Amino acid sequence: MGYEWLALAAAALWAVSSLISVTPSRHLGAFAYSRWRMACVTLMLTAMAAFNGGWSTVSWDFALVMVLSGLIGIFIGDTALFACFNRVGPRRGGLLFSCHAVFSALLGIWLFDESLFGWKLVGALLVFTGVVTAILFGQKSQKHQIEAITGSLGVAVMLGLTAALCQSLGAIIAKPAMQTTLDPVAASAMRMAAAFSAHSVLRLSGAQIAKPRQPINGRILGMVALNGFLAMAVGMTLILFALQHGDVGMVALLSATTPIMILPLLWLYTRHRPPAAAWLGAILAVIGTGLILQF
Repeated sequence: MGYEWLALAAAALWAVSSLISVTPSRHLGAFAYSRWRMACVTLMLTAMAAFNGGWSTVSWDFALVMVLSGLIGIFIGDTALFACFNRVGPRRGGLLFSCHAVFSALLGIWLFDESLFGWKLVGALLVFTGVVTAILFGQKSQKHQIEAITGSLGVAVMLGLTAALCQSLGAIIAKPAMQTTLDPVAASAMRMAAAFSAHSVLRLSGAQIAKPRQPINGRILGMVALNGFLAMAVGMTLILFALQHGDVGMVALLSATTPIMILPLLWLYTRHRPPAAAWLGAILAVIGTGLILQF
């Protein structure tokens, strides 16, 4: 399987997990939700790396890089993303987060001399245009609570763009290490453990922002664990595998199709059919992806 398909598979998992995240994130709050989620995923990835022998590929230099990547990309980035989702829902939050494709492409060109030329450039532009079109014009109504806007829209925009930038920086930081023999599962475990440790220190400090809005229960914990397994234990590990073989910018652009994939899922969940413009965006993204895969 080429890295392109790995990135697309991760995008599909993120679409499903973003819907699962809404209820527990609004129940616990962004910080408490992220902390519980990271605890679950750290345990999953640590066990997976032990099972496949991935810890034997880790050196001290790799560990330091992955800790930094986890603090920026997961501790800051993921927490900001779920705070954004809590305010504007997964569809609008997805639009803002998809800007990580632009950040990653520009940073990849600047730092690694990566390139986007010819039909691949056309395809990349179509993918991003399709993402923006689908999110801007898809499901514009707020008839379902999952689509409701709460709080300041300006704050939500800032949180979404912060999440996108941190995701890009986290991937850029991890890129050199992922081009070595470092096991992606072990790398994901280190990133997640670093983010969970930071969240734990914040909670132990007694900071009000880290306290849960409501107590966790068995149902909420199950949703947190399922979301973490799909999005991080599987999805983010696929992205790290993809980074071993592909350009940061191209991996980011393909993984940015998550907002396209979420449209039919929202239709099933809310029973409100997206308008024609949303499907136009999806078609543009499919054509763009085809060009990327062909050339």
